[in-house]
Amino acid sequence: MTALPKRQQNRIERERRILDAALQVFSEKGYVGASMDDIAAGAGLTKPTLYQYFPSKDELFTAMLTQERDHMLADFEHPSASGMVAELYAFSWHYAETVLRPDMLSLARLIIAEAHRAPDVGRAYQASGPDRLLAGMISYLNLQRQEGRLVFEDAELAAEDLWGLILSAPRNRALHIPDTLPDRATIERYIRNGLGVFLRAYSTRPADDLSALAALKPPTDAQPEHR
Repeated sequence: MTALPKRQQNRIERERRILDAALQVFSEKGYVGASMDDIAAGAGLTKPTLYQYFPSKDELFTAMLTQERDHMLADFEHPSASGMVAELYAFSWHYAETVLRPDMLSLARLIIAEAHRAPDVGRAYQASGPDRLLAGMISYLNLQRQEGRLVFEDAELAAEDLWGLILSAPRNRALHIPDTLPDRATIERYIRNGLGVFLRAYSTRPADDLSALAALKPPTDAQPEHR
């Protein structure tokens, strides 16, 4: 593989630093309270340099959420030879490891708190984050239906079922009670049960898929901090 030119490497590294700093600032201060000055300082850049990458706070906020969404959808957009059940399982863990991070939970709480007095903030968060993630899930499930692996009438409802089954209860609890983050055994319990229910409802080969699910092992790495 040909190495990227140094200038391009530097740009990618700077953009990563900006997005990391943006998540930290947004999760601490919310959208309204966050400033481009704070984000530039967190990234170790000047404000004019920051604006060369992201001309507005809106664009930076969208890019930050898109980065998180892309991480969660990687297992759907780059299928493996392991098959649908393994992909659903890997997605569920990536989703859990992302949305249960303290910074992502803090961001969600602040957006909810701001949504009443700044509805555009709530709409921007929903459109750039959850709605785009749901669209990626719908695309994946439709592909599995076309290949004869799943059967359903409404792809959006099937995606919403998947989303809700794998983690909604422990995430809602963590949103409202910050010191109740679930441990890995609890996450595994919810993911495995949720996928089992989903496969019984939608799989065209539920017995085979449930057997494949039972054979999978959870990731061995500890739940990661933000990259």
